[in-house]
Amino acid sequence: MTDLLAGVEAAAGLAVHGADAVDRAAATSTRAALVAAGVPGRLAGKDPTLWGPAAQAGAKSRLGWLDTHRRSRELLPQLAELAAELADLDHVVLAGMGGSSLAAEVIARTTGRPLTVLDTTDPGQVRAALADRLERTVVVVASKSGSTVETDSHRRAYWQAFLDAGMTEAEAARHFVVVTDPGSPLEETAAEMGVVVIHADPEVGGRYSALTAFGLVPAALAGVEVTALLDDAEALAGSLDRDRDNPALALGAALAAAATDGRDRVVLVSDGTGIDGLGDWAEQLIAESTGKTGLGILPVVVESPGAPGASGAGVLTVTYGGALPPDAVPGGGCVPDLAVNGPLGAHFLAWKYAVAVAAVALGVDPFDQPDVAGAKRTTERVLAEGAPAQPPSSTEGAIEVYAPAGAPADLAGALRWLLDQVPGDGYLAVTAYLDRLADADAARLRPLLARATAAPVTFGWGPRFLHSTGQYHKGGPAVGAHLQVTGAVTDDLPVPGRPYSFAELQAAQAAGDRQALADRGRPVLRLHLTERAAGLAQLLDVAGRTLT
Repeated sequence: MTDLLAGVEAAAGLAVHGADAVDRAAATSTRAALVAAGVPGRLAGKDPTLWGPAAQAGAKSRLGWLDTHRRSRELLPQLAELAAELADLDHVVLAGMGGSSLAAEVIARTTGRPLTVLDTTDPGQVRAALADRLERTVVVVASKSGSTVETDSHRRAYWQAFLDAGMTEAEAARHFVVVTDPGSPLEETAAEMGVVVIHADPEVGGRYSALTAFGLVPAALAGVEVTALLDDAEALAGSLDRDRDNPALALGAALAAAATDGRDRVVLVSDGTGIDGLGDWAEQLIAESTGKTGLGILPVVVESPGAPGASGAGVLTVTYGGALPPDAVPGGGCVPDLAVNGPLGAHFLAWKYAVAVAAVALGVDPFDQPDVAGAKRTTERVLAEGAPAQPPSSTEGAIEVYAPAGAPADLAGALRWLLDQVPGDGYLAVTAYLDRLADADAARLRPLLARATAAPVTFGWGPRFLHSTGQYHKGGPAVGAHLQVTGAVTDDLPVPGRPYSFAELQAAQAAGDRQALADRGRPVLRLHLTERAAGLAQLLDVAGRTLT
């Protein structure tokens, strides 16, 4: 790892420490090549040819994020008026997936404002949200395409819940705000419901939409002063066409230099200085933008600077925060290779610019996500036809083991086998199709398994990660091994107006994900918890005691 004192590049309150040292450590300077090609000015000028002929048409209509912070100011009077009109509805629920929810969650966590993010198909988690202060709830239904199955299911469940609570349709409509692109199917549905619609910026893709209506509407309703986010992005924007004094360029060049020099795993960790949860947002941005055609940068979000897997061979460790003195060691843990510090609005713009720059160097289209659509089609097929019946390889306590052919059938043996499937340049992905609130202990699997292997270990909640790292899992380098954890449902919930329940949808998504990975030759081990609390305790015990 590099020394943070090796250099800092800053503008408009955003500072990037260590980027020059990372670039110099590579065989050739990525930054010099980017500058020689005129990338900073071309990107700031929205040049759609930067990523090659195949990406040009898509890029032409997807570069609005470079100045959407200016257009978003037009929303501010409407947001202020809406917040005042709905002041009595103080429980804000955001129903959205991936780019439609991750930024708003970071904004709310960083500013300490309450926001319930519903990005799950787990019936227990959905049912708990429906039971929480229903009469004081406003639901922000957010979907760029307007056809996201999870979000449509949440909308249907809340509409039915409001009617079942005795509201008229007109009264129920007051409890919804829809955010979507102009002309989407959701806009038509919203008109039929009689609910407020706020248009998103159609020239900004989902994972680049932090400073559009997708990030700003739920945050404003939750009480955040969103003008500051736009101000911070505006201040940084003036540096984006520069060859020097451009921290976003420094970050992007460092990411690309490391990735092309054997460090294509980027550990993201908060330094504890005021930016909360940015790693989860950046994870989607990096993985979905770069993980395709067998290439990509793997983001690994860890719990703290001292957590297992926070550093190591082949890893670029990046801390983020609001303010970090150059000589500080964050949290008393590892010294990072890069430290990115500044206000949240500037972070959003800088990371988007940096990932777009890294994609130029890597030669990938940062604006498409071909394998996400494929996984959705697999889920639809499973919903229509059902998943193939498969008996467990073994049952131990509250865990059913579904091991692939050739793997040991017992729990500890199957886990050891899976760790052995990770190549030297690979990673282990743990994905849990569970309730991320009631089953929160599942996230403890990541550090436990990271202690048992030298490989990076990631963790994702299903189906949330399908709209994030799922693209990298299927389209990135074929070096991942996958542990999928599912759980029994004791109290299912129907999806109103659909021939399936939330549990059936969740099971279809898990089965579709397994199938999509298996079709690409990725090793997959599924563990099914027949009783969730007991099964989790058992699994954590095995992971912590037997494997390490």
